[in-house]
Amino acid sequence: MKVTRYGACLLGVCGMFLFYSFVYNKDAGYAYRNAALPVNERVADLLKRMTVTEKIKQLDMYWGKEVANMQGHEAASWSPEKTKEMIGTEGIGSVHDLYPLTAGVSNDIQRYAMEHTRLGIPVLFIEEGLHGYSGLGSTEFPVPLQLSAMWDTALVYKAGRTIATETRAHGVDMILGPVLDLARDPRWGRVEETYGEDPYLNARNGVAMVKGLQGTALNSDNAVVSEPKHFAVHSVPEGGANISAVNMGEREARSSFLYVFEKAVKEGKAKGIMAAYHELDGVPCVDNKWLLTDVLRKEWGFNGFVLSDLGAIKMSLEAHQVADDMSDALAETLKAGLDMQFYDFAHADFMKAMQQAVSSKNLSMQELDRAVGDVLRVKFMLGLFDHPYTDTQLKNQVFHTPEHAALALQAAQEGIVLLKNDNKVLPLRANEGSIAVIGALATSNYVGGYANDSSKGVSILDALKQRTAGKVNLAYEPGYADSKAPAAEQQALLQKAVAAARNADVAVVVLGEESAVIGEGKDRAHLDLGQQQIDLMKALVATGKPVVAVLFNGRPLTLGWVADNVPAIVESWFGGEAGGLATADVLLGNINPSGKLPICFPRSVGQLPFYYNRKPTTSHKYVDEADTPLYPFGHGLSYTQFNYSDITVQPAVIPVNGKATVTVHIKNTGTTAGSEVVQLYIRDRVGSVTTPVKSLRGFSRIYLKSGGEGTVQFTLGAEELALWNREMKHVVEPGWFTVMAGSSSADIRQVDSLRVR
Repeated sequence: MKVTRYGACLLGVCGMFLFYSFVYNKDAGYAYRNAALPVNERVADLLKRMTVTEKIKQLDMYWGKEVANMQGHEAASWSPEKTKEMIGTEGIGSVHDLYPLTAGVSNDIQRYAMEHTRLGIPVLFIEEGLHGYSGLGSTEFPVPLQLSAMWDTALVYKAGRTIATETRAHGVDMILGPVLDLARDPRWGRVEETYGEDPYLNARNGVAMVKGLQGTALNSDNAVVSEPKHFAVHSVPEGGANISAVNMGEREARSSFLYVFEKAVKEGKAKGIMAAYHELDGVPCVDNKWLLTDVLRKEWGFNGFVLSDLGAIKMSLEAHQVADDMSDALAETLKAGLDMQFYDFAHADFMKAMQQAVSSKNLSMQELDRAVGDVLRVKFMLGLFDHPYTDTQLKNQVFHTPEHAALALQAAQEGIVLLKNDNKVLPLRANEGSIAVIGALATSNYVGGYANDSSKGVSILDALKQRTAGKVNLAYEPGYADSKAPAAEQQALLQKAVAAARNADVAVVVLGEESAVIGEGKDRAHLDLGQQQIDLMKALVATGKPVVAVLFNGRPLTLGWVADNVPAIVESWFGGEAGGLATADVLLGNINPSGKLPICFPRSVGQLPFYYNRKPTTSHKYVDEADTPLYPFGHGLSYTQFNYSDITVQPAVIPVNGKATVTVHIKNTGTTAGSEVVQLYIRDRVGSVTTPVKSLRGFSRIYLKSGGEGTVQFTLGAEELALWNREMKHVVEPGWFTVMAGSSSADIRQVDSLRVR
């Protein structure tokens, strides 16, 4: 028979297709391959077909550099050789620190897993994205602390949708965030990653971000798994030092720290959780069965998977010393409810130790299957078994779009807080006069921690140049140099800054923190501004010219002399890619500031911990310090004024399972349009256990033109009124509640009462 070239090619293609179909898809008729079946049935079917080795590899995380050719932080291409060595024929659980430049890179790695492993189990790609996907060129939002300062959960949700869309377009399936720790000790370096100090505000922002990341369907091309962290009670370590021990009773943990995670799981439906490094009341979190199983899974119904924080299991062996060896450490953490290691042990060591745990029956097959099943379930939910590859054209359509950039600017604008504005120094005039811009941080383009190393924002100096467009004479001086610079150099820089201020109508001085002293592992014993910055401010104020201090920082600072002597202070935070532009807009009056503090500013480190919803007997009375914060939780000024009136609580008496509606009338009595964040607080007057003197239970952002007025409305029910009683039951107790509405936790404008019977 004569075979044409075309026919030979066709026979060859068909032969290859039949070969691969036989070798790699011989399980196509198995239940786990049937997309029409429920996820749990598919998980159960796959588990029974897996070897112990295949199961163990699903619990391991691999480095991006182990499967790809890296170009700095990003993967430029996949490595067939590395991938074959790492994935083998058994498959692997996840890959982190990959950051593929294109979805083609992740697709290539995924294709190997799907076509060259025995069962075709897909890889889970996991990356960072607290305020923007941490890949090259992504949209960078303000740090979470500034997102919280917006008091705008709708905008937080939109930020989450943006992050998810840009992430999934690269073939990445999961984001390690949000951080839901309560920031009650600003010495802790990771405060910038949190949503602040309050359980209610954190929970609302956390749910919004989780829902934004996960979208309406995890298996869509614009959704990723959200993994709230660090579970749990991680952010109040002894001495404010990262990963130090935490000692706290169950009632306080449930009332505040666990409450935020509960909302993320039960309301947000988060499918990931990261177990924290530290010990909680003597038990490492990765070994805490009460935390990871009893509370998280049994009480809250969590059906995702739990990942260790980086090296946290290893800490149980080497730091906490609650395990005999590697095998014991791994067995204990899996029995407690953890599912996947995070670079804890080398892959070969991990495999050997896990096999030893199983063979010695220190870890039962049922316990192993539970952990593996959790990981597989999430992969099924993501649709990775059915649609494992990402459209390589998607990135061009959704990555860092003008709409996303505009959203980042809006978030930065809403999250800036006007702390002080004596004599109405602000806003500045953009069409006349001269401004001296002073301070080395005025040229900083830092966007915040956990962003791509190459991400650059618009500096405050450049932003002022853009926004004034030559209409104002801008003069810049750094004012100081590195502390190691010679005294003569420092003095010369100071004198130039003073001269610039004298020759200008106003001085805008940017102060705060360099990136070297803020972030993970960068805890501080002192929260003061640097001495060079203080000396600079004193010299500038002495000129008699109006001075505006702009704070560029990721945590509350003890401002001391600056707060007492500088007439205007703006908290700009680390505002992401558009932070400088947003700051310029506020300074120039293009935007009326509306941000509110999500965390107290202490007067001194000696006051710490200092948070507004303290217990009645908590005292900050010292012989050498005031008993109030420098700036309270919820504080934030405007260029206009708002009047509160006519608070009503209806009905005034409700049963324990009832609800009441609180309404407050707001009027803009100033000459400028603006937004006010109306805050609702309650006080349980008498309880079976002690309760905070004031607790946030609602907030509403209202925009009003000059002379405009409107009404905001809140609901108080079991969710807002319940406490954990002496029997550790979450109940609403009969009694009286004080209901308060105000502009901050310390600026209560209207008060009423509610009775529960």
